[in-house]
Amino acid sequence: MLYRRGQTWWYKFRFAGLVFRESAKTHSKELARRAERKRRQTLEETYNGVRVKRQPPKLFSVAADEWLELKEGTLAPKSYGVEQYALKHLRPVFGQRLLVDIDAAAIARYVGTRRKAGAADKSIKLELGTLRGILRRAKLWGAIADDDLLPKLRDRDDVGRAISTDEEVALLKACRASRSRGLYTAVAIALNTGMRESEIRTLRWQQVDLDARTITVGRAKTAAGSGRAIPMNDRLTLAVRTWANRFSDRLQSHYVFPAEQYGQPGEKRPGTYDVDPTKAIGSWKTGWQNAREEAGVACRFHDLRHSAVTRLLEAGVSFPIVASLMGWSPATTTKMAKRYGHIGNAAHRQAVATLDPTTIHKQSGDTRTRGAARQRTIEGKTRSA
Repeated sequence: MLYRRGQTWWYKFRFAGLVFRESAKTHSKELARRAERKRRQTLEETYNGVRVKRQPPKLFSVAADEWLELKEGTLAPKSYGVEQYALKHLRPVFGQRLLVDIDAAAIARYVGTRRKAGAADKSIKLELGTLRGILRRAKLWGAIADDDLLPKLRDRDDVGRAISTDEEVALLKACRASRSRGLYTAVAIALNTGMRESEIRTLRWQQVDLDARTITVGRAKTAAGSGRAIPMNDRLTLAVRTWANRFSDRLQSHYVFPAEQYGQPGEKRPGTYDVDPTKAIGSWKTGWQNAREEAGVACRFHDLRHSAVTRLLEAGVSFPIVASLMGWSPATTTKMAKRYGHIGNAAHRQAVATLDPTTIHKQSGDTRTRGAARQRTIEGKTRSA
């Protein structure tokens, strides 16, 4: 059915149990009739293109609810929170649209609106990642991905940095003096294992073996990272033992960093109180921010992981070993190989030097010389005997 609002023609029809009432955005009745036929044809083609099971056209809001329901059981709480936050921005724009109506042009307009609102490209990329996942699940992303109108967002500039030795000393000193009493140990774990903040925050004592000197990571960001065992060096073992001595009545199921409250200076209770070892600490946000300011070090908590990776590679540790310690998935390992490719140039130069014929001959000569000297030593010992 066609009808007019002012000078603009609209159409209305029912398909697969849903009523479609949309503007044809034209003053021509004939064009509006064609637009209605084309719209209905698009819906019919989409409906009949589903091979496994026929489904009616779905609103984005409905698909978003299904997406969250599916992801709740597979994502870590922090990652699930990212999905929820992304949908807070996506729903007002796409909520009442059908998935089949979301195209590259609509996404480009969304990006433009978000940028005008002051959103960073990093945030927008996370939101588009959620949108892409929903559309890919509906088998609608392929055509959008090939469209030149799809905006290209720049990569993050803050890819991370490794803190220097002097910065580490200053930072650890500030953390040791922090009212957040577990901050020093948490930072020590991050610097000496490369564990993520969420992996450290949710540690339980059953994951820490002080005799074997290992920490077993629980649920991680990736399947490859979950359950990995990381050895503790001497410095970290001392820090963890010292922290463990504060909890003589600890149980294996208790959290290493329990939820607790800290009194403000000048209060009647300036120390730690309301300690609950059955709950993990919420975050070290305030203590971490104060410690960085006190130390004069500008870095993120995740930069401690970046520092650990950088130092391992600079020390000549092979990339597969680093990937295993960090719990990188195969896809992430490939990306990280590019990100950290500038590290270890000396090791790369030494490796390539072994392909030089001159080097090969020199090494062979050195081997023969060492072999001859060894033989003369043996003969001398035999004559002496």
